[in-house]
Amino acid sequence: MSGAAWRADARFAVYYAPSRESAWWQAGSTWLGRDAESGDTCVPPQPPGLTRPLLALTEAPHRYGWHGTLVAPFRLANGVTPDDVLAATRAWADTQRPFTLPVEAATLGDFVALRPADQHAEADIRTLATGALQTLDALRAKPSAADLARRLAAPLSERQRALLIEWGYPYVFDEFRFHMTLSSSLADAQERAVLVAWWQAHAPELGPLPVDHAALFVEPAPGEPFVLWQRVPFQSREVK
Repeated sequence: MSGAAWRADARFAVYYAPSRESAWWQAGSTWLGRDAESGDTCVPPQPPGLTRPLLALTEAPHRYGWHGTLVAPFRLANGVTPDDVLAATRAWADTQRPFTLPVEAATLGDFVALRPADQHAEADIRTLATGALQTLDALRAKPSAADLARRLAAPLSERQRALLIEWGYPYVFDEFRFHMTLSSSLADAQERAVLVAWWQAHAPELGPLPVDHAALFVEPAPGEPFVLWQRVPFQSREVK
C-alpha cells in the first residue's frame, strides 16, 4: 500500500518483527491467530492445561500483531507524510548492523512475553530502539492536552512522567524494556504459568531472534488491527 493511502488519523510504529521467512514469524503469528503482514488468520495451538481457548488469552496482542516495540505508535505531525516516515526509517536502518537476540519466556506483571535472555542482549536492543526513537521523534505529533493528561494519570515514576512529556512515551531510554507480548493481562497465575511453560519448551527450537531489519506497522484507524506496512532491512542481511 502506498503511503498516500493511509488516513490522517492513522498511527505509525517502528517494531521489530522476525523476517517473513523465519520460523519465528510463523510461530508468533500462529500463536496470536493473525498474520499482520498478509492479513491471514491462523489457527493457534492449545497448550495443555488451559481451560480457555488460547485466542481468549491473546486479544490485546492479537490486535497489535507479532512484534517487539522499538518506537511506540504515534500520529504524524502537521506536514509529515507516511512516505517521510518510511524515508527516515530507511535512512536510519542503513546505519544499523544485524545481530542476534537470545530470548526467554517470562511473566511481566500480569502479562506473558518474550524478553532478552541476558544483559548484553538487553543492551543491544535498547541501543537499537534509542536510535530509532531519536531519528523519528521530529516526525510525530505531540499528544493533545487531554491525551497527555490521560496518560499521566497512569501509575508512573517521576522519570517515566518526564519521558512521556518529552518523548510521547514513558518507556524509552533507560526505562525501555524490550519484549514481545504473548498474552493479554491475565489475572490467573496458572494460565500465565501454562503459557510460559509452553514457550520455554518451544523457544529453544527456534534459536535466537535474527534482528536484521525493522518493520513499519500502521494502525489504519483508531482501534483497528495493526498491519505490517513495510519491512526495512539493515545495511547487511548477514547476521553476525
